[in-house]
Amino acid sequence: MPVFRHACRRLGVVAAGATFFMSIAPARAAAEGAPHLDGSQLGLAWIIPFIGILLSIALVPLVRPQFWHHHFGKVAAFWGLAFLLPFAVVHGAELALYEVLTVALTEYLPFIILLAALFVVAGGVRLKGTLVGTPAVNLGILFVGTAIASWMGTTGACMLLIRPLLRANENRRYRVHTVVFFIFLVGNIGGALTPLGDPPLFLGFLQGVSFFWPTQHLLLPMLVCSAILLGLYVALDTVLFRREPDLREGPPEPRVPFGLEGGVNLLLLAGIIGAVLLSGVWKPGVTLTVYHVPVALENLIRDLLLLAIIGLSWVLTSRESRRLNDFSWFPIVEVGKLFATIFVTIVPAIAILRAGRGGALAHLVDLVGGTGEPNNLAYFWLTGALSSFLDNAPTYLVFFNMAGADPQQLMGAWATTLGAISAGAVFMGANTYIGNAPNFMVRSIAEERGVAMPSFFGYMAWSCGILLPLFVLVSLVFYAGA
Repeated sequence: MPVFRHACRRLGVVAAGATFFMSIAPARAAAEGAPHLDGSQLGLAWIIPFIGILLSIALVPLVRPQFWHHHFGKVAAFWGLAFLLPFAVVHGAELALYEVLTVALTEYLPFIILLAALFVVAGGVRLKGTLVGTPAVNLGILFVGTAIASWMGTTGACMLLIRPLLRANENRRYRVHTVVFFIFLVGNIGGALTPLGDPPLFLGFLQGVSFFWPTQHLLLPMLVCSAILLGLYVALDTVLFRREPDLREGPPEPRVPFGLEGGVNLLLLAGIIGAVLLSGVWKPGVTLTVYHVPVALENLIRDLLLLAIIGLSWVLTSRESRRLNDFSWFPIVEVGKLFATIFVTIVPAIAILRAGRGGALAHLVDLVGGTGEPNNLAYFWLTGALSSFLDNAPTYLVFFNMAGADPQQLMGAWATTLGAISAGAVFMGANTYIGNAPNFMVRSIAEERGVAMPSFFGYMAWSCGILLPLFVLVSLVFYAGA
């Protein structure tokens, strides 16, 4: 597999992980007597390592892909140590150990285990069959992908459908628009309805947001965006299809009957959903405490079940099927290294935000309303703007904390605010290639199949022209004046 493709796929998965880590960190319930980090005493210099790792993830694979391919682990270690060593010296090894254990046991491990479960299970499902890329067929694939993205994750849905979509359109002259709309819908907007769909929402779930809360509160904005984009796509694809009079009615290779390999993984996907739901509804009140860090029994059981599902998927799925799906463990290895650093370096950023007007980011807090009435339009656009370039999971976490990090209040009186944060993070991850995990992965796979995808800024021309007017509409209809 080409090095560039490896780098792109890693960046995509890493982006998903980064956003997830950021949203998890704020929700922690420390045991009595635990060390305490006072965010009001921290200066902005403490967040430099966090910004450094995010910028490294966003930029280095673009400008130095070979270097990143071989040394991303060293880059992550550098930024992690750049925060952790000075922090231990200034604030003490005891507090440093507590913070590391907190993010590891309550944030990092749950995140990486869920991501790995979705990655392995989705990587075991392979669609086969001969399709012809007519507007109707392409619309159907985009519609199905959008519908399933919230249940098998945007990364999983993209892995499942991008290759069949590209095969169906191999005899088409105009293909770029199809891949771009695929990123918009399947890679981003379709994942808005459950914590399984997009990393920011899983972070919210870990912080106490109900599993079906996004389904209830993001369904209408998601349907509006999806309907408009699907309608726009089919109109554009129909016009372009008619400009290809010599298009063959079928691809040149022999027709292959439509079928599904690795169907057992669909049952295992249901098992993943069940395990996550279990941890949200079953509250036995039993916790294990590791150095002041409480680990709830339901979360431990969830993670053990997910690990078991990973093992079952690996054993029950044909190795040949995974090979044809280009399955590799490398993206998870990269995520594991990079997100460990993100989890650690975001600690001071979260502490500063939790300090509110008493912290070094008071001006940003005031911009979105501080502790008074929230400015939901500001939450939507600021969350979305940062999600476009810093990845949506960490951005969600930042603004979740700005809004108070109280899931009961955010699901109740401030439900519109949480909706604005969630929609901004999920929807606007589509604005750039680095906004969400699947974006760069889909671009890489498409280029390998001969599609001349736009450059970084060329893609932004598409997203600015199509998505920004749509997001203006969404913000005015759902989040203005609320």
